[in-house]
Amino acid sequence: MLPQRYIAITERKQAELSAAIPEEWRLPSKLIPEGMLSISESIAEPKYQRVGVMDIPRTCGLLTTKELDLTENFGIRALVGEMTEGHVKAEDVVRGFCKRAAIAQQLTRCLTEPLFDRALQRARDLDDYLQRTGKPIGPLHGLPISVKDTFNIKGVDSSIGLSTLAFKPAKENAPLVDLLESLGAVIIAKTNIPQTLATLDSANHLFGRTLNPLNRQWTAGGSTGGEGALLAMRGSMVGFGTDIGGSIRVPAMCQGLYGIKPSNGRVPFGGQQNGQIEGKGRIGLQAVAGPLAHSVADINAIMGEIVPRAEFFGEDCIPGLWSAPTPSRNFTVGVLKTDGLVTPLPPILRILDEVADSLRRTPGVEVVEIPLPSALPKCQGLAGRLMGVDDGSHMLDLIESMDEDLIPWLQGRMKRGKALDVTQLAKLQAQRAEVEKEMMKMWTQSSSSRSRRIDAIICPVAPHPVPEIDRYNAVGYTSTFVLLDYPAGVVPVRPFLDSDLEIGRAMDDPVLGSWDKANRKLWDEKTVDRRVYLGSPLSVQVVTPKQHDYQLFQAMELVDRAVQGRASPSAKL
Repeated sequence: MLPQRYIAITERKQAELSAAIPEEWRLPSKLIPEGMLSISESIAEPKYQRVGVMDIPRTCGLLTTKELDLTENFGIRALVGEMTEGHVKAEDVVRGFCKRAAIAQQLTRCLTEPLFDRALQRARDLDDYLQRTGKPIGPLHGLPISVKDTFNIKGVDSSIGLSTLAFKPAKENAPLVDLLESLGAVIIAKTNIPQTLATLDSANHLFGRTLNPLNRQWTAGGSTGGEGALLAMRGSMVGFGTDIGGSIRVPAMCQGLYGIKPSNGRVPFGGQQNGQIEGKGRIGLQAVAGPLAHSVADINAIMGEIVPRAEFFGEDCIPGLWSAPTPSRNFTVGVLKTDGLVTPLPPILRILDEVADSLRRTPGVEVVEIPLPSALPKCQGLAGRLMGVDDGSHMLDLIESMDEDLIPWLQGRMKRGKALDVTQLAKLQAQRAEVEKEMMKMWTQSSSSRSRRIDAIICPVAPHPVPEIDRYNAVGYTSTFVLLDYPAGVVPVRPFLDSDLEIGRAMDDPVLGSWDKANRKLWDEKTVDRRVYLGSPLSVQVVTPKQHDYQLFQAMELVDRAVQGRASPSAKL
């Protein structure tokens, strides 16, 4: 039999990817862990053994002391200030991050398109401009940034892990790319995603599987998993992804990062390759673009530059300001413990309680319990149906055109369906409107004595800790807030501890349904060794009402301060 046509393209693309890493940036083979996974292999190590690669950038000897400092110890504003004040050249900053991204790629397969040569040339141009004029190009002058593979960059592939789209470079930039570059940012790489962009573990035949650098047994998340791994290894200052079911928030949770899914219209979304029929998002469920970052302060810094300018770059954006008046009353945070479909596992409820207790001790913050809204359990199914309004043929046609197989996780899960007609679609959107109307009540809590406005809620990102590869279970806690168009962000809290294991103690809550049953397999000691979760990041999700994006930042900052402060003590903000 002749080899499948996609294999030759995959080999060619992998060779191109390898050639983009200079010889002097290559790791010795002894530093690369054995058993780097293909999309179908499994790990032979004991389930409780943690195998991470986070220390390798610091110990491999490829990065100078100055490069380690620049890539690890600065927030966005401080790093840009170092460049614009002439303390360090943009070229030196960008080289440090490119080297670190190259290291991350060799250890995690997080990149699809290393853009190191063009990034260094861009940095030199920025340095020349600053020297000639005494002025920076913009407020993000020299800032190293990465973007999900879906975003078009002129002259660069947007293959989204599909062999049929490889070696077909984009003809123009996505509006977000133009906006970032107008601000002075330097895009150093594009990052890996899952085949079809529709799974929560980033694996495809063209680029392989992205591994979680904290522990390669854990999923890196998806579909913005490459960004998550690259950011975790400090190979970029900010990474931009997209989110329709949780694709920004899930990788943030899996790698202990901060990430936000903004409201529609806040960040330019157009100019992307997603393998879908053109305009699908306008009639079904609309994804949004947003950042992953190392701190709440960095989220604030990047969104503060994008939101006020977005309307001038994206036809899908609205006028906006990144500010809000200081509230004259206490900031009220609601605690929402369940979506009514999947009961969170014990460590998830525990971390939610811990955050709530920390907030109760914070001056100016009032914490209240949110009863389960009657409409909330309807959201997951409705979001899923709106994601699948077409028959899936366009994506499958692309895959099958090169004899490409579905990745193992998708086999048996993805098949051609039946597209909705206009009447069916209108009915779904009418149901959505009714749910949106019902959910508005969640933001006002009434008692016999008063009515109280809820400024933000905290809830789980997922009903389980960071799971092993291909075991991420329920998306309802994230897809719901895309359906409702509520801005939502992730704040890491602490690692999973021995005290969270509860060895020998089983859940005795009634099983709510098939999703809940599947979730419990991630805690049942017959189907998982709970020790695999040790050291994994535990996070909470913060949500605010529609278009209250700056209020989301304020709420994330409150949560972050309450549990651990905005950044490590050594960070220069």
